[in-house]
Amino acid sequence: MRYQLTLLLLLTFTTTNVRAAADTRPNLVIVLCDDLGNGDLGCYGNKVVSTPHLDRFAATGAKFTRCYSAAPNCSPSRTGLMTGRTPYRAGIHNWIPLDSPMHVRRHEIMLSRILKEAGYQTCHFGKWHMNGNLTNKDLPQPADHGFDWSFGTQNNALPSHKNPTNFVRNGKQTGQQQGFAADIVTDEAIRWINEERDSERPFFMFVAYHEPHEPIASNHKYTKLYERKGNPSRYDPSVSSFQAHHGNLTQMDSAFGRLMLHLDETHLRDNTVVLFTSDNGPAITGAHPHGNTGGLRDKKGSVYEGGIRVPGILQWPAKLTHAQVIDTPISGVDVLPTFCDIAAAKIPTALKLDGTSFLPALQGKPLRRNNPLYWQFHGARGEDQVAIIDGNWKLVGQFDGGSLKPHGDIFKEHQKRIHNVKIVRYRLYNLANDETTDMSQANPQVLKRLTTEMTRMFSSVQADNPTWPAWAWPRLEGKQINAYVESLKRQ
Repeated sequence: MRYQLTLLLLLTFTTTNVRAAADTRPNLVIVLCDDLGNGDLGCYGNKVVSTPHLDRFAATGAKFTRCYSAAPNCSPSRTGLMTGRTPYRAGIHNWIPLDSPMHVRRHEIMLSRILKEAGYQTCHFGKWHMNGNLTNKDLPQPADHGFDWSFGTQNNALPSHKNPTNFVRNGKQTGQQQGFAADIVTDEAIRWINEERDSERPFFMFVAYHEPHEPIASNHKYTKLYERKGNPSRYDPSVSSFQAHHGNLTQMDSAFGRLMLHLDETHLRDNTVVLFTSDNGPAITGAHPHGNTGGLRDKKGSVYEGGIRVPGILQWPAKLTHAQVIDTPISGVDVLPTFCDIAAAKIPTALKLDGTSFLPALQGKPLRRNNPLYWQFHGARGEDQVAIIDGNWKLVGQFDGGSLKPHGDIFKEHQKRIHNVKIVRYRLYNLANDETTDMSQANPQVLKRLTTEMTRMFSSVQADNPTWPAWAWPRLEGKQINAYVESLKRQ
């Protein structure tokens, strides 16, 4: 009897201590922008745009000079961020249009699921873009991937960032939202903290802003800060495209600042890790050609630096007590292992990760990678491409057969080609110098080593790659946006 009582007391004490330890684990927040270029923020060298909140955030946090998205466009990048795996293993080759059958399948393990099973409360706000419809019960939804709470859009805020009509909360359409997308998303995140958060548990929050992806619209108190130059904005002809784009960035910055202030006011900030980054480089479209790569080659949709190198800033006041500038290359696929490392959350042993924890980089230590940083994209601008990075060396390969267009459709012959392509040409760059001079002939040993690594990664990814059913893209989003633009002309 005495033994049983002693054992009971020991178990009670141990359980209580485990629970107490779990309660003190840091909250984890990802803030992801959409089409934000490496040179779009003041803290990354932009002399025109006003981003005071993010500039202060960077001045007191860890700023990465070589932060890479997991892919050069939306859906693949988000998939890589959430799974810790290059997104092509999951078959996410390109952006997912409304009602597309392409999706992140249920068996893919997301960061949210791991953290939920480790005791975290989980929530998502903003753009999802990892399935074709947030109300289709036949598709895996955020809840199926471990999110307790979700409020957002399948893809872009439509018909524009102003008064969007396509937000969905926990599987149910909300109707038209009043205001601008960045504020709508931030308001819901703040409300969740106030009304839904369990104060006895840490939380994981994924905030996915729509800014500055088209169709953009911003409060005029932000657009008026900028010079009226360029053509009239397609989505708000009362301001110029330059004002629309830059005002959109400042509006996002203001919303981000409100979220950080609320973490301060609720005494959560010190024990909260916040990572701010972007899903890919700037789009630089004909309607709004004002995104900034910071002088890097190419733009969104390319595996060159302008398409994949993005801002990356991390704050953790309780542990990182001084500002840092870190030159170590990191990628979106590194976020899952890093956050699991911080949260002491067990990663399933069967999960084949491509990323690695970048926690050592925050401690001034080198990273050890099992796989190089890797990208492949079958809708690349100009030509299909594959790339790997090892230190300052970057190898870019070209697939045979040409690019897959139009991007939204899923054609049977395209699926066959994706599974049978070969890499037919290689170019080697030293990023310490530039990304235009092919160094292959001058560095045959480096070329041989990286070609071997690229071939190994490519073969591994292709072996995991699923096939999707053929599907004709009905262009529902474009039709809605075009109708909205025409309505503006009649006003």
